[in-house]
Amino acid sequence: MPTSPAQRAANRRRTLTGWMFILPFTLVFLVFLVAPLLYAFYNSLFTKGLATGTVFAPLDNYIKAFTDPSFLGGVAFVVGFSLVLIPVQMIISLAIALVLDAVTTRFARFARLMIFLPYAIPAVIGAIMWGFLYSPTFGPLGQLFGLVGLKAPFLLDASHVFGGLMNIVTWQWAGYYMIIIYAALQGIDPTLYEAARIDGANARQIALRIKLPLVTNALLLILVFALIGTLQFFTEPSVLRTISNGGITQDFTPNLYAYFTAFSYAQFNYASALSFALGVVVFVCVYIFLFLTRKRGSFLS
Repeated sequence: MPTSPAQRAANRRRTLTGWMFILPFTLVFLVFLVAPLLYAFYNSLFTKGLATGTVFAPLDNYIKAFTDPSFLGGVAFVVGFSLVLIPVQMIISLAIALVLDAVTTRFARFARLMIFLPYAIPAVIGAIMWGFLYSPTFGPLGQLFGLVGLKAPFLLDASHVFGGLMNIVTWQWAGYYMIIIYAALQGIDPTLYEAARIDGANARQIALRIKLPLVTNALLLILVFALIGTLQFFTEPSVLRTISNGGITQDFTPNLYAYFTAFSYAQFNYASALSFALGVVVFVCVYIFLFLTRKRGSFLS
């Protein structure tokens, strides 16, 4: 059915209004994300030397990156860190969400807020706070051990840094993941629980056989977010490196290695390649995860 000129004019005005609403975000997105990415990728295609100057060598930096022991060691650390950290985060977040979903008192609302609160604290401030708590000299952990005549372990030195950082990241993100799972639990039809109780199911059976399968999509979404974030681990190691007594080195994680390569050694071309090489690693890891967990009818299909 043909539209009238007035209808076409109204449609154009609505379209223009829609574009005006998204224009500020589009400009910020292009200027602060797309443009820097393109510039970094352009830089990664060149090598720079004192004798040769700047030379176009599109693969040299990437070949160097994927044969660099420092970069590969950082990738190995964040992959291993992910394999341990993410299941711990998921178990804690799921357990808390299931408990809060079963509790309907006012305390549950307060508990949700308190558990979510660490996510609202900037990561830099959280890292500084944990640096104080971990201190074996003036931190509460060191004083507690001192009361019984023992020397407190420093949870950021080389032998304890894995667990120390895992505790920090779990504290930072468990509340956020809990809220996502809790929201998914709130979307389940309560009549399913009533039917299960009529059939004789107890609270544990309802949680494991009804609630858990119905929040699988939320769990998978969280796993993807956690995997991407952990592979790009940067803020906490960079803040705590100066007090770690050598436990956190400049090549501790790939992002940290790229940062110091660029801003401490002025190797901007190679640092750009390291960043994109890490992007390739993240893409491959996430793709493998999505491939292994694909399911018809879910957001992963």
